Amino acid sequence: MAGSAGSGLCYKPARHRPGPAPMSTTTLKSPPARKAVVPAEAGTRRHRQIADKRAAILAAALGLFSRFGLHGTTIDQVAAAAEVSKTNLFYYFANKETLYVAVLRDLLDAWLEPLRALSADQDPAEALRGYIRSKLAFSRDRPEASRLFCLEIIQGAPLLRDELANELRALVDEKAGVIRAWVDGGRLAPIDPHQLVFALWAVTQHYADFATQVELLTGRTLADPAFFEETVANVQCIVLRGAEPRA
Repeated sequence: MAGSAGSGLCYKPARHRPGPAPMSTTTLKSPPARKAVVPAEAGTRRHRQIADKRAAILAAALGLFSRFGLHGTTIDQVAAAAEVSKTNLFYYFANKETLYVAVLRDLLDAWLEPLRALSADQDPAEALRGYIRSKLAFSRDRPEASRLFCLEIIQGAPLLRDELANELRALVDEKAGVIRAWVDGGRLAPIDPHQLVFALWAVTQHYADFATQVELLTGRTLADPAFFEETVANVQCIVLRGAEPRA
């Protein structure tokens, strides 16, 4: 049988002329899409814009909450005061309560900064003088913040109770230890540290919480540089005369 192995003939297929080599599958792939390169300064500018917008909302909310409280203030009022849409405001804060707590935490952080700075290795007289000046400057520069915190406390701190009971208490206990070290070292009179802290808060915040009364009775405010310095000097004298060690 022709073409069989026993015929001595070999089957030779027709010679095939090679055509062009098939294209490699790799050449069919689209080149990878290039990622857009965002300049670092653009990202920084975006973050700054977000921070500025958030700060504007917090400032507007503080002004309204300190005057009308949480329930007397609407999101529409805050958005209008901050010059943003309500939708844009909700991008930063989920609801009015979240915004209110953010305002309180922001002011509490700034309000407590001078207290955090107290340390046992400081001279107690100088430390207390500096603390009094800082607290009075806060009352002068951010009276609305002080009034809002006062309003929250008067109402029983419904939205800030946990933070006050934990973080604030821990900080005050820590600084009470600093004052106690001054007392034990004979550098302050034997006074209760917590009572000293309460007295300092009361006398310095009075000029913010009762600013109208101060102005009506004296005809002056802490915005007057001379009155501010007089107030600082007098409060420092009153506190330190009571706290200085007895001979």
